[in-house]
Amino acid sequence: MDENRFSNSAGSAREFSGANINFDVQETSDQTIQRVLSTYEIGHKLRQLRLKKKIALVDLGKHTGLSASMLSQLETGKMVPTLPTLARIAMVFDVGLDFFFDDRRRRKVFTIVRKDDRIQFAERPDSPLPSYFFECLAFSAQEKGLQAYLADFPERPPEAARAHLHEGSEFIFVIRGQLIINFHDEDNVLCEGDSVYFDPTEQHSYRGGAPGGAQALVVTAIPRT
Repeated sequence: MDENRFSNSAGSAREFSGANINFDVQETSDQTIQRVLSTYEIGHKLRQLRLKKKIALVDLGKHTGLSASMLSQLETGKMVPTLPTLARIAMVFDVGLDFFFDDRRRRKVFTIVRKDDRIQFAERPDSPLPSYFFECLAFSAQEKGLQAYLADFPERPPEAARAHLHEGSEFIFVIRGQLIINFHDEDNVLCEGDSVYFDPTEQHSYRGGAPGGAQALVVTAIPRT
């Protein structure tokens, strides 16, 4: 599964031909930004930095040109800072912008992704008959050493499966149904409970092989640089 081909735009409501899967994404762009940025705890970092420097909200407002009310909302996470706003604050405290987005790994490596926070995407948004649909299981974790996906594979004819390749390693565990993986021009049938580990730098493709298709856990290891 090639993560570089995954689209990061979901649209509002989509129905893909023959997939029997409907999308009803109600989250707005602002809500998505709010949810993703909240994982960085920018407001908490800002408050800790201000208290460490012993600067009151009013004084910080004078230095940045921002109101104390806005700064308070930023600290409590009620408002998402723009980059220019964050840059003003960073200059006052003599820190780089990376201060607000770094050090997560040093603080903790523990990220929960709730089921309702995930969004399902098609293999390719422009494909009338996608070979699979996927959900990123750890989209909010930073500097991951692997990518994990929950993938649905509708039943498809062989000619509908799109061959691809990518760097790293790949592991698939079939949760339900029948999954057909073509590797080295050979179809391999995996049923519920079966798993496979393979070199994805070789061309491969997948498709559901029975009525109802298949669902699988897909894990790809990111190549080390």
